[in-house]
Amino acid sequence: MDLEKTRSRSFLDNDYSTLFPLAAASGLRSSEQLALRVNNIDLSANTVRVEESSDQRDQGKIGPCKNASAYRTVLLCDPEGQKAMYSLRRILEGVSDPRSLIFHSKSAGPLLATNILNQGFYAALDALGLEKAGLHAFRRGCNRRWELAGVNPVVIRQQMGHASAAMTALYTGELPLEDVRTEFRLKFGPTIHALEMLGTGQQHESQLQNKSFATFYS
Repeated sequence: MDLEKTRSRSFLDNDYSTLFPLAAASGLRSSEQLALRVNNIDLSANTVRVEESSDQRDQGKIGPCKNASAYRTVLLCDPEGQKAMYSLRRILEGVSDPRSLIFHSKSAGPLLATNILNQGFYAALDALGLEKAGLHAFRRGCNRRWELAGVNPVVIRQQMGHASAAMTALYTGELPLEDVRTEFRLKFGPTIHALEMLGTGQQHESQLQNKSFATFYS
């Protein structure tokens, strides 16, 4: 393998190792993430500022965001967000142009989502034994993670850049049964087991009482 191919592969690996965690941690639309520039990241404040969007129907052309609510500052301070910011810090070291795209092609142009899917994402899903999905799955997963963590719905709506609470609600979808089970266990503890023990104890106490009464009256 020649040096140029080695550099190309290294670039893609480093790019995707930051792109995917950031997508999962921030809930950004893929069109927003692919339009991020260096000066949109504030490492000291742990924030990402969404100011532009990549039009994937027009070769990734950078332009305005989807709607007024999409222009926002996203705070990344939970464990997933901290990991994403750490990864961003590594790839931004030594970058001198604040207007350069963070995720870009070898020619410094915008990346296309279809290329990301075919070159990296599908292969990663296959290796993990997961069903094929699009980049939007990261956004939905982030929304659900914040909901299950108990983040205020108003905060989630702002972080996601949704125009309404109804749109945020649509992102919840049907929760897997294991998530439901975990939530009940965290909120109420092993109540069913405790009740079974209580019932067994009461039954045993009743048996002792009956035995005592039988002895008394015999």
